[in-house]
Order: sequence, then C-alpha cells, then structure tokens
Amino acid sequence: MENTVLHKAATRGHANHGWLDSYHTFSFANYHNPERMHFGVLRVLNDDRVEAGMGFGTHPHDNMEIISIPLEGDLEHQDSMGNTAVIKKGDIQVMSAGTGISHSEYNRNKDKLTKFLQIWVFPNKRNVAPRYDQITLNEADRHNKLQQILSPNADDEGVWIHQDAWFHMGKFDNGVSTDYTIKKEGNGVYAFVLEGDFTINGISLNRRDGLGVWDTKKLDITAASENAEILLMEVPMALRQF
Repeated sequence: MENTVLHKAATRGHANHGWLDSYHTFSFANYHNPERMHFGVLRVLNDDRVEAGMGFGTHPHDNMEIISIPLEGDLEHQDSMGNTAVIKKGDIQVMSAGTGISHSEYNRNKDKLTKFLQIWVFPNKRNVAPRYDQITLNEADRHNKLQQILSPNADDEGVWIHQDAWFHMGKFDNGVSTDYTIKKEGNGVYAFVLEGDFTINGISLNRRDGLGVWDTKKLDITAASENAEILLMEVPMALRQF
C-alpha cells in the first residue's frame, strides 16, 4: 500500500535573519516540528536566500552527507581541506563530512541574491575521510526528462555520496509526463517542486511543495505548467543505527 506525506510550501519552517532568508522542510535550528524530523535518511531540505555580500561563517559538520544545489547566483565555498571554489546555477556540490570538516559559504556578489538548496543526508557509514566535490551539469539534459545528479556510485552520472540515494532534476513543458521507478527496495522518494506545478500519482503540487512517497515502485509525474522544474530525492526509509 502506497504511503504519502504532503508538505505544502506555506507550512514549512521559516527563519529570516536579514542576510539569510531560509525555509525549512524539516526541523532545523530554531524550527522544531516532531512530525517533520526527516524523510527516511533525508534529514535537511533548506531553501535559502543569501543577500549580496553575506554568507555563512566557518562552522563544523561531521557524519553527514551535505549537498548544495544553487538555483540562482553563486556561492563561494572554503573549507578546512584547503578547497576554495565557487558554485553557481547548473552546478552541484557535495561534502562528506565524515570525521569532521569546517567550511564557510559566501555570496561574494555585491548586487544580487544567491538562492540555493542545502540538503543533508544521513550516511550509511560513520567516520569516513572527509571529501569535497563539485561538478557542472548540462541543464539541457533535463529538458522533458529526468537527469541524474547524484548516486551511490562514483562512476555514475552526477556526484556520489555514502548512501543508497539517487537524485534527479527535470524541467518540463506543460502537459509532459514521465515516470520514475524506485531503484532500491525499501527506498522512498521525496519530490520537491522548484518551479511551476506538477501532478504526482494523482496529487497536485505547486511551487516549493514537497511530496514524500514510499511503499511504491513507481511515480507517475506530469507537468501542469510551462517550465515546471522538479527535484526527486530517492533515499532509504530506514534509519541505520550505528
């Protein structure tokens, strides 16, 4: 029997710090909702806007897979491994925090916002060696189809993480349908609408809505507006105890 959980955009946690305007799909910082702690191993989905010239000062992480997806503008990253890099729309960045990492992220532009998704996934192994990677994707490869952007496999398309997870992004014309087949038994999919409207397994979704689906083998996805963009995150539903 298929199970679903729908998170409408307006029901998310919200924190506006002036320089940072952030919407939290799951409990984060001062937003605590016991019914929204995680979706399987997907722990954080933050929809962040960073003002020009502002950013996150150096701060630590450990034993978490951290994925950043810029939606507009760019972000400069520096970390304790010596990496300095800029990520921009079309890129995807991943960090395995493992035994511990510190990093900072800044919008170095003087005149424009940066918008990005910050996603945390629990890893399937603890205390791995920290690592950093980023790639630039060809966004044309997601027109009217799903483009894989993340997987568990280093030699697959996209970045990889220490987890049996697969992420895809797609940008669709109005009325175009596709389907998504679950890749691993026991996994569910959390769909997040970036722009426009969709119908997934008969459920209507609008901009920034989230839909979790599990105990199913397939998602039927139809765009219900022009230039509709979506992110699918397939993740294990069982939290592994170490």
